[in-house]
Amino acid sequence: MRALLQRVDSARVVVAGDVVGEVSGEGLLALIGVTHDDGAAEVAHVARKIAHLRLLRGERSVLDAGADVLVVSQFTLYGDVRKGRRPTWSAAAPGDVAQPLVDAVVTALRELGVTVATGVFGADMRVDLTNDGPTTILVDTAAG
Repeated sequence: MRALLQRVDSARVVVAGDVVGEVSGEGLLALIGVTHDDGAAEVAHVARKIAHLRLLRGERSVLDAGADVLVVSQFTLYGDVRKGRRPTWSAAAPGDVAQPLVDAVVTALRELGVTVATGVFGADMRVDLTNDGPTTILVDTAAG
């Protein structure tokens, strides 16, 4: 599982012209990608990292600051561009595997006490954000 975390001043997801999820003020945008062999251990690891990493200003975590997180599914985090000019997506889990795991990350974050907004899985989404810093961190469970 991969989570691309961006420290934001604000972020929102728009689907078909409607705002479906947003973070107003300091928080994180978490783009979540799932691969074929991900499961409960990866969900727990990613949720803990999102909640506890000290990425916000003043070396605070989301929990320290009482900040919100916007979670957006992002299968393209597993795009492979090593060969040719066209990415392959074979490392990305199919939707029926990925969606429950992205939902589980959201649930785990909420159980940790984080306020979470979301995009819509599989939808054509527009993500607007103001990256603060900019600060962008990749959490990859395969890397340890």
